[in-house]
Amino acid sequence: MGQAGMGKIEFHGNDYPTVGIEIELGLVDESNMALRSAYGMLAARLAGDGLSEDEGCYKPELMQSVLEINTGVCQTIAEAEHDLRTKLTAVEAATDALGLRLWWGATHPFSLWKEQRVTPNDRYLQLVNLLQEMARRLVTFGLHIHVGVDSGDKAVMICDRIMRHLPTLLALSSNSPFWEGRDTGLQSHRSKVMEGLPTAGLPTLMRNWSEYVWLVDHMIETGFINTIREIWWDVRPHHKFGTVEVRVCDMPGNLADTLGVAALVQCLVKSLSDEIDQGAYQHDCHPMMVRQNKWRAARYGNQATIVDLYSYRVGTVGAEVERLAQSIAATATDLRADGYLNRAVQLAQSTSWAQRQREILSETDDPTEVVRQLTVQSRITPPVGVQ
Repeated sequence: MGQAGMGKIEFHGNDYPTVGIEIELGLVDESNMALRSAYGMLAARLAGDGLSEDEGCYKPELMQSVLEINTGVCQTIAEAEHDLRTKLTAVEAATDALGLRLWWGATHPFSLWKEQRVTPNDRYLQLVNLLQEMARRLVTFGLHIHVGVDSGDKAVMICDRIMRHLPTLLALSSNSPFWEGRDTGLQSHRSKVMEGLPTAGLPTLMRNWSEYVWLVDHMIETGFINTIREIWWDVRPHHKFGTVEVRVCDMPGNLADTLGVAALVQCLVKSLSDEIDQGAYQHDCHPMMVRQNKWRAARYGNQATIVDLYSYRVGTVGAEVERLAQSIAATATDLRADGYLNRAVQLAQSTSWAQRQREILSETDDPTEVVRQLTVQSRITPPVGVQ
């Protein structure tokens, strides 16, 4: 059974649309490009370099072959960029010294999930016991973006209103075509792995904060989940941070594209928040239409055609991102995110990261080359020995 109640869940609102970015990167062995369960070794090295895990700037994930790096609470995407560049510079120095590389992709092209080691802490071990193979195969890497909002009711309303845009965000970031040495035929296999969890995927409809709290309490009291942290929806309210957390995205292939997606999310959340404040009718979109668009995004990435949930006409991801960018242009200017938002528009019109992985494999016929080339291209600092 779950915990006997968890006390009142209070939403700690923000009076500014702050942004926080969490990136999950794979740890690969530079000798063979396979995932390596090296988090403990890396954490010890970083601690020796003066970076403490306790400060929350980096932390373990379910698998020891994953490193999560978090920004602090930032006002702008530029501030988040500076934060991530500083941390990544330190992490790259540590991984270089340990014979590791950082993998910016949402699944690894050939490493097997059965060979990955679970991080030995009580929460993760309980999760594996509860979810069995559904947890053990979670060798995936995602991008999570937090944007501050002022109340719990507002957070729940934004989660509902942003749902129609989640497939577009997945299409933009799609970067997981391979699984255990196979081409899945999808551009985002990670999204399908995540949907194997009982509380992941698209969220349920919630009308206000009270209904969300009731739902969480009910799931804990009936033993379905142990804590609120076991809700992994594609978007969710985060009561402690006072944010809407968008979790649908694959890990893009470099920092610049990561920041472009984050800018789009920050501007979208702020724009929806302003609409709610000004008074706007919520047009319900049919959940099956959102699911259809999410499947199209997972299958075809930024080459998907998606259904407009107002007109029910089919259009391209590129056209939708351009339309979105125009509709939130004033918000982007207010948030000083214009240049980053332009990057998201370019990303929609470029070769997707999933397709780039496929092209390298086609050219080299060697899955280790996919990892080797992309781990070099994604670096913040020059590779060792390169000036």
